[in-house]
Amino acid sequence: MAQPDDLESTTQPPAPAAETGLSRAQVVAEAIRLADADGVEGLSMRKLATSLGAGAMSLYHYVANKSELLDAMADVVFAEIDAPEGDDWRAAMRRRSISARAVLARHPWAVGVLESRVSPGPETLRHREAVMACLRRAGFSPVMATHANWLLDSYVYGFALQEASLPFTSADDLADMTEAVYLPQLPQDRFPYLHESAAALMEAGFDPAQQFVFGLELILEALEPLRSETATG
Repeated sequence: MAQPDDLESTTQPPAPAAETGLSRAQVVAEAIRLADADGVEGLSMRKLATSLGAGAMSLYHYVANKSELLDAMADVVFAEIDAPEGDDWRAAMRRRSISARAVLARHPWAVGVLESRVSPGPETLRHREAVMACLRRAGFSPVMATHANWLLDSYVYGFALQEASLPFTSADDLADMTEAVYLPQLPQDRFPYLHESAAALMEAGFDPAQQFVFGLELILEALEPLRSETATG
C-alpha cells in the first residue's frame, strides 16, 4: 500500500506515543516552524516526520488529519497574540492589534488560516471571548461589537498580507529603494505627484511601520462614537 505524502487521515494504526518519544506539542511546534520557513502549502506528513526523525504513520497518533493539525497550529498562534485587557477599550484593542500584526509577521502563513478554522481550540476561544468582552464592556452592542471586531481584524490581516509582500522592511530600505529604483521611474514632468510623494517620503525618513498605527488610530477613532452612552457591565 502506498504511503501518503500529505496530511490527510489514514486508516493505518498509529504507533504508540511511547515509541516515538514525541508529544503533540512538539509535533505542532515543528509543523509551525516548517510553515514559517516554507509556507503551509508545502507542509506534508512525510516532511514533518522527517524533520522530527520519526515515522510518518506514527504522527497520526497526535493529529488525525491535516484539518486537526491546522486547528492546533492556529490555536498556538492565537495564544501568542496579546488578549485585550483593561478598562480603556481603545488602548486594549490597540495593543491587541499591534501584537497580532507582530505575530503574523512571524507566521505569515497564518493570515490565511486563522479565520478558516471551524473547530477552534481553547486558546482561540479564550482570545475571541476576551475581544468580545472588551468591546461589550466598552458599550458596544453585540452586533456593533462584531462589526468592530471584524473591521479591526480585516485591517490587521490585510496589512500583514500587504506587508509580507513589500520589497523593503525599514525606513532605510525604503529610502534606498526610492532613490535607486522608484525615483528614476518617476520623471517629474510625467508623474509630478508620484515624484513629489516619493521625494517627500525619502526626505522625511518615512518609516513604513508607521502606516499600521496611522490606519489603526483612524479606525479606533471612527468606532468611538458607535458605543452606547452606558457601558454594559
